[in-house]
Amino acid sequence: MLVKDKITETTATRGIVQSLLFGVILALILSGCGGGTSSKSGKYYADDGPPPDYQKNHIKPDAVPRVEPRSRGGNPDSYVVFGKRYHVMKNSNGYVERGIASWYGKKFHGRRTSNGEVYDMYAMTAAHKTLPIPSYVEVKNIRNGKKIIVRVNDRGPFHDGRIIDLSYAAAQKLGVAATGTGLVEVRAIDPLTWQQGKSTKQIVQANIPSEKADRKSKIYIQLGAFSQKGNASALFAHAKRNSLYKPFIANGKDQHGNSVYRVRIGPFNGVDHVDSMIARLLEVDFDEFHVVIE
Repeated sequence: MLVKDKITETTATRGIVQSLLFGVILALILSGCGGGTSSKSGKYYADDGPPPDYQKNHIKPDAVPRVEPRSRGGNPDSYVVFGKRYHVMKNSNGYVERGIASWYGKKFHGRRTSNGEVYDMYAMTAAHKTLPIPSYVEVKNIRNGKKIIVRVNDRGPFHDGRIIDLSYAAAQKLGVAATGTGLVEVRAIDPLTWQQGKSTKQIVQANIPSEKADRKSKIYIQLGAFSQKGNASALFAHAKRNSLYKPFIANGKDQHGNSVYRVRIGPFNGVDHVDSMIARLLEVDFDEFHVVIE
């Protein structure tokens, strides 16, 4: 992550989309899961949910990574949704992120995804805001250790605090369909390397609980990271003035061994608690934050 040396000010106004071509691209991006909003319970998108035959087994095998060209649709250099600009990655090399996963189901079943494919809630697919389309990722449920492989073919979720939107099938297989959200680790897969190193037996067993399940990991929201302690202290004081939940400064090192001071709030009791604090952050004009799971 990039270390900042000053507090990023909230942008009061953002540009609107003026290009007709970009408007078409944006409409396609929003035609998948991205156009929805989460329900009050946080379980899934408003007016969405599991299929009527919720208890029946429609779960398919994991996606099998294969080398594919970038889709013509769904891969603009950048795009804006709900006033926020997202920059699409050139490639997925080395991408690893921990955060909160959600899922989308019957409301979007049969609609076009961002790259023009048809969304199938029983397929092992997912939506991501910035990974190239298509991409393949391994998603691990941090709480139970289960792992799945999904193919990213859509954009979203455009809900603050979420890093990936799983299909219904993927959520079921990972064990997060009933709760609606889950703590996950998302790791990009290089199809060529994967094909050379994985066996059929490993593919079949990918969703078996791992010994590395972590039921004690905690959820924080990081407000900023700085190389200068004084800047971290200023943001910490700002968080205190706005009565944010348990602000603190975590001292650490970056990947180059340099000191970094991370301003965080938490830990939180669960995803609902995180969502309520995110709403509070937006009310008081914090817009540079992300969820951290450790």
